[in-house]
Amino acid sequence: MAKDLRSYRKSYEKSALVEETAGMDPFQLFKRWFTELEESGTVEELNTMTLVTLGVDGFPKGRVVLLKEFSDKGFVFYTNYKSEKGQAIAANPRVGISFFWPTMERQVIIKGKASKVDSSDSDAYFNSRPLGSRLGAIVSAQSKTIPSREDLENRLKELEETLPAEEVSRPEYWGGYRVIPESMEFWQGRPNRLHDRLLYTLEPGDNWGRVRLSP
Repeated sequence: MAKDLRSYRKSYEKSALVEETAGMDPFQLFKRWFTELEESGTVEELNTMTLVTLGVDGFPKGRVVLLKEFSDKGFVFYTNYKSEKGQAIAANPRVGISFFWPTMERQVIIKGKASKVDSSDSDAYFNSRPLGSRLGAIVSAQSKTIPSREDLENRLKELEETLPAEEVSRPEYWGGYRVIPESMEFWQGRPNRLHDRLLYTLEPGDNWGRVRLSP
């Protein structure tokens, strides 16, 4: 049955994005926006981001992952390297990541290349996770077909009973990726759908250029 959504609309009026205050460093602007959201207390898991890869089947695919670190070196997330997304990145490291924060009427769209972080960084993050999460990473052959939920839970139970907590170490097929941006677009909702869009693009000499895009 069809559902008509044409009456779903909202006027975006909470803020503006202008060149005078945005600055020329997109990482600083991202940090400012992230901090404002963090301090507002209006977003649960504000580090959720959509990761888009081009799959080995030729189709793009987006899924939500968790941002675990960001700096002027890039944006870091962790996963199973043998997963569908891991295989896609191995075949084509060009990815997209995006953030949508509706309570502030903002989104950020990033294009860049993903590469594995140092194994020491992956070890450090893996060891910081709760024991259950570490065991889950070992048990799950991510993206592979499994016979049932019961089979997954039985394998976890078996691991809990046979592997001492002090021996739970990061498997070699699990770790982090860092997305190094080549472009970063900041979108601020405005009234009458005349939204603000500032696009930062990396130029020769590691300098950032900035232009305004039509909404």
